[in-house]
Amino acid sequence: MQVEEVDDEEEGDEEMEEQLKKKPNPGNGPCFKVIVTNENGLQASNPNSVFLIDHAWTYRVEHARQQLLHVPGLLHRMANLMGIDFHGEIPDEGSIEQVLQEMWKYNQTYQLSQGTAEEKVPVWYIMDEFGSRIQHSDQPSFATAPLFYMPQQIAYTVLWPLRDLETGDEVTRDYAHGETDRLIRKCVLLPWVPEEVLDVSCFTPEPSDEYYQAILAENKEKLPVVINPPVYAKDKVFKVFTDIQQVLNNLTHPRFVFTDDEGQADILYNFSHFKDYRKLSEERPEVLVNQFPCENLLTVKDCLASVARRAGGPDGPRWLPRTFNLQTELPQFISYFQQRDRRGEDNHWICKPWNLARSLDTHITNSLNSIIRQRESSPKVVCKYIEEPVLFHREDVGMVKFDIRYVVLLRSIKPLRLYSYDVFWLRFSNRAFSLDDLDDYEKHFTVMNYAPGVTLKQVHCEDFIPLFEKQYPEYPWTTVQADIFKAFAELFQVASAKPAPLGICDYPSSRAIYAIDLMLKWDTSRDGKRIMQPQILEVNFNPDCDRACKYHPTFFNDVFSTLFLDEPDSCHVTCIV
Repeated sequence: MQVEEVDDEEEGDEEMEEQLKKKPNPGNGPCFKVIVTNENGLQASNPNSVFLIDHAWTYRVEHARQQLLHVPGLLHRMANLMGIDFHGEIPDEGSIEQVLQEMWKYNQTYQLSQGTAEEKVPVWYIMDEFGSRIQHSDQPSFATAPLFYMPQQIAYTVLWPLRDLETGDEVTRDYAHGETDRLIRKCVLLPWVPEEVLDVSCFTPEPSDEYYQAILAENKEKLPVVINPPVYAKDKVFKVFTDIQQVLNNLTHPRFVFTDDEGQADILYNFSHFKDYRKLSEERPEVLVNQFPCENLLTVKDCLASVARRAGGPDGPRWLPRTFNLQTELPQFISYFQQRDRRGEDNHWICKPWNLARSLDTHITNSLNSIIRQRESSPKVVCKYIEEPVLFHREDVGMVKFDIRYVVLLRSIKPLRLYSYDVFWLRFSNRAFSLDDLDDYEKHFTVMNYAPGVTLKQVHCEDFIPLFEKQYPEYPWTTVQADIFKAFAELFQVASAKPAPLGICDYPSSRAIYAIDLMLKWDTSRDGKRIMQPQILEVNFNPDCDRACKYHPTFFNDVFSTLFLDEPDSCHVTCIV
């Protein structure tokens, strides 16, 4: 039913008017609502009171713009549904932009629970004109839920009454379903009821000890008992059990031999996460393993942000983009966003799932509504997008973003011993950088080796350094790298500063390699100089070492000699701590 705004002069039903003022209607067009028309009303217990709603548009966020451009009639239908003026025949940028902004007031989300990582990326959908016009209420009369109907491979929304209704009663649902906390509800409803949350502090201290205890329990990791560091004969040949093909193909050092018998191995070098350290420490304390208990404090994005706050206070250290956990720090984030907005500061953010790699389900946006709604799909962190990255000139395309990957080797926690492999790897964007076209993957992302049909630009670090120094003569690479290593040192120092599970566990039989991805951004030092500030983006467990082995055949010999033989001097590694 279309509802018209009543003028004050007219003697309208005042109560109705009050209700209308309170009801935020998405879109700018006329107000609509859904009402019960059955003369006898609807009974909640009646099996016929269950309804199906069609979905008008189902999409993944990164494909939305292309679909609005190319799917016949889609833009027209969405603009009508959202009350956006669009009368042209040909999709125009302005209308598409408006739909992409407004769609966060209409879309819902679900995820498939099986399939590849790509297939599990959340799907967003917009209900048809009927479903999209069901208004919000804190005391809803109906509930909705998506239903995937396997025989047709189609999703519908099921709508059912929560209580008996009479004819003329309004059909409403709770847009913040499941949220009970008043402040969180207010935040979740912001896309429909804009409010300022500036009175909330944007201060995000490190989470409590219980938070880390809960993560340990959720990971089902059992901490080891205290053991004495194992001691080995100087000429011992170690038996290695591994399921990693790159190790099997490339480890040729005479003091390591492979075994298929896990029970006979001196070294377990596993691809997947090891969980039961207690059993291992009690039964076979002398067996070395390529992982540390609680290393997820580094490798999972929300934990990384939490432990990093030990280094830089509530804003975090200078080497980590400002990060909020959308599940636990939504009000603080909104307050921070609105304060930046007020001061006219850049407000581009990047939303990342806690645990998906390869930039899957990662979105760059300056739309607060979009970020608030993103948290409904899967657990996410939101990080300040680096608006002024140090760029690299590519002759074929111009000034592009690039990121750098270092492989670090963690020999022990107490004492902290950390090395970096002497070769680093570079990844480049394929289009010149600018703070627009936020859904242009090849402009804003550097991970190209997973996208089909996309060129991957490779530059070896030995060739990169002279090119970089030619472009930035005042910034010798040795200085830049010293700052990078300083950031790595600080990160591992704070990550191991507290006992497990609040820090990485000091297990004497653990060793590990991690890949740290970072970018450089322009910043101002305390004395007002322009500096290149490293920004750690993520820490990866058991990284893909394909390129390393291909171009540096001694890679795994160096890794194993440093970690298991304590012979770093003869290897291509640099001591950081």
